[in-house]
Amino acid sequence: MNFLRNRLVVLGLVLLATILLYLLLPSIRQGSMEPSLEAQRVGLMATPPPPLPTINVSIRTGQLPGDPPLFFREALPVDGAGRQILPRLQVVLLHGQAFTSKTWVELGTMALLATNGYQALAMDLPGYGKSPDSEALKTDQNRVDLLSRFMESLGVRAAVLLSPSMSGHYSVPFLMKNSAQLRGFIPIAPVGTRSYTPQQYQNIQIPTLIVFGALDTNLGAQSHKNLIQLPHHSVLKLEGARHACYMDKPREFHQGLIDFLSKLK
Repeated sequence: MNFLRNRLVVLGLVLLATILLYLLLPSIRQGSMEPSLEAQRVGLMATPPPPLPTINVSIRTGQLPGDPPLFFREALPVDGAGRQILPRLQVVLLHGQAFTSKTWVELGTMALLATNGYQALAMDLPGYGKSPDSEALKTDQNRVDLLSRFMESLGVRAAVLLSPSMSGHYSVPFLMKNSAQLRGFIPIAPVGTRSYTPQQYQNIQIPTLIVFGALDTNLGAQSHKNLIQLPHHSVLKLEGARHACYMDKPREFHQGLIDFLSKLK
């Protein structure tokens, strides 16, 4: 009897040990796996993300012959291997009285345009930068002809014309006379907007982004009041920015610029 009782006790202990082992095995497995899972997580975090594709931008300079000769800078988009790609649009950048075409290089605007697939062409207006002054620019038509010569010489078709401040002497007459040659217009508090009637503004059918600084209560406010007569306009008002608003708020200006260009067809 004692022998049988002992065997039953042993069998009971074995059975109990088997049950406990069965119950504990999943947690043992999980515990043994956690370090390797943690190691995988650490490994993933330590692995840098793949580099974003980049477009190399080279900015070349040139000078067009004529009266006056016109110095310009050009940025063309290229692929990662340095091969030129077809631009989505051509953007012609003029400048204000205190600036030159170099401003758009230093601000990063030309590189930004090129990396977004646009051809950027910035000119030194006559009497600024490396373009000499000329007596042959006394009338609106003279200045319109100069912009036409610049675009035709560089093979520009249906450009977007960006024009701050003083350059309105060139861009606004060009808009009125040759708007069919433009894909879009980006006036930045330009001069010369008071010289035209509401009907003349309403005849212009190209998309326009009116840009001005909220602190520019003189030329910015005045040009905004006149330019909103254009039927297909939108407005980018840069808060906390003065007359050269693109210099005060370059990030907001660039974002608005790219958003506007991306909507053009």
